[in-house]
Amino acid sequence: MSSSIQPLCRAIAQNTSYDAFTPALSPQQWEMVAAYLQPYDLPAGQVLIDQGATDRTVFFIESGALSVHLIGESGQMQLAILNPGSVVGEGSFFSRAPRSANVVATGAARVWRLTPIRFAELSNRQPNLALELVLGFGSVIARRMVNKLKRVAVT
Repeated sequence: MSSSIQPLCRAIAQNTSYDAFTPALSPQQWEMVAAYLQPYDLPAGQVLIDQGATDRTVFFIESGALSVHLIGESGQMQLAILNPGSVVGEGSFFSRAPRSANVVATGAARVWRLTPIRFAELSNRQPNLALELVLGFGSVIARRMVNKLKRVAVT
């Protein structure tokens, strides 16, 4: 299993979606951030986030696609498909509220996870990098909130 952060950096740089995660980090800064992240490979159909869970981990998508869907009284409703270079889990990261939707790998995928404990360590040791990540997460949330159809996809 390769743990190089460079494929994730490329995915972020190439993401042109309306809600792109665009932190102003150099490749060298990403290498420092990588020390606080864990790569995680998902097979097709693997649940990454369970609706209602209280976990605050945020995930960076390196490869593959993730389906965000809501389970409600009338069944399951797909809210969004997130592609490489995007982030997911940003809503609960900030709010500490339960997860608002399920997130499932649509095929094989690789994500990098940042747990609250590792983010606290990053904040203490590299506050400027932590701030840049948080500003990037906030930008994603702001863009998703402007799009009425995607507003509920803030997880």
